[in-house]
Amino acid sequence: QHFSRLNASGQGSNLKDILQNKIDDLEKQVLSRVNSLEEGKFGPRNESEERGKIESTLTSLHQRISDLEKGQKDNRPTDRFQLTFPLRTNYMYAKVKKSLPEMYAFSVCMWMKSSASPGMGTPFSYAVPGQANELVLIEWGNNPMEILINDKVAKLPFSINDGKWHHICVTWTTRDGVWEAYQDGMQAGSGENLAPYHPIKPQGVLVLGQEQDTLGGGFDATQAFVGELAHFNMWDRKLSPGEVYGLATCSSKALAGNVIAWAEGNIDVYGGATKWTFEACRQLN
Repeated sequence: QHFSRLNASGQGSNLKDILQNKIDDLEKQVLSRVNSLEEGKFGPRNESEERGKIESTLTSLHQRISDLEKGQKDNRPTDRFQLTFPLRTNYMYAKVKKSLPEMYAFSVCMWMKSSASPGMGTPFSYAVPGQANELVLIEWGNNPMEILINDKVAKLPFSINDGKWHHICVTWTTRDGVWEAYQDGMQAGSGENLAPYHPIKPQGVLVLGQEQDTLGGGFDATQAFVGELAHFNMWDRKLSPGEVYGLATCSSKALAGNVIAWAEGNIDVYGGATKWTFEACRQLN
C-alpha cells in the first residue's frame, strides 16, 4: 500500500530510494541464502527449492519496479536505461531478442561500471550452433579482459573495474583479423591475426551478463558479470576513431548500432537482473 500511495511524478527520487533500500535488503537475504547453500546446509532438493524461491522473489521485485517506473518510462527515450547485475550467479542475465547476421567486420560499444574482483565477468557472449564462443567479451579471474572470436583470443588493455562508469569499444575486421580497443573514447590498444578470415556466423544467441557453454545456456557463476551495463550497440562495420570519441563524450547525436541498437524493447531480463534509468555522460558533467 505504501508503494501505491507514492506519487510517481512528484516523488521520483524518493521512490527510487525506497526501491533501492528494498533491493539492498533483498540482496542481503539472497547472499545469506546462497552462503547457506554453499555451506551445504541444504540437500539437493532443498537447494533447488531455495534457488526457485530466490529467482521468483527477484523476478517479482523486478516486475514491481517495472510497474512503478512505468510512468517515468513513458516519458523517456527507450535507450535511456541500464541493466544491473548485483550478484555473481548462474541465473541472472539479459537476452537480446534478435540475432546477428553474418558479419565480416563489427564494432561493439557499451558503457559499463564494475568493481567486482577478481574479474568483472562476462559483459556479453554470442553463441552459435556448434560454437559457444563465437564472440565473447570476458574478464575472468585475474586475467585481463579478453575478446574471443571463434575461440581465438586477444587480450585487451582495459583498466575499468574501479567502480566508475567507462565507455569501451572493440572493432574488428576479418581481413587479417585486425582489432582495435578503445577506452573512454581513446584507443588503448590494437592488434591483428585475431580469427582472420572467419566471418561471424549468423543465427546465434546473444546474452548479456553470462558466458554461454551451450547455445543460450550452460552459465557458470564464476564467469558472470557483476556490475552495470548500458548502451550496448553493435555495428557490422569498423567505427572511426572520431565516431568512437563522439559516443564516449556524448558530443554528437547518439549513434545507434545498425545490427543491435540499445532499446528496452530489444532486451528481456531474467533471474532478477534489473533495469534503471540511465543518462549517458552524466558522470562527465
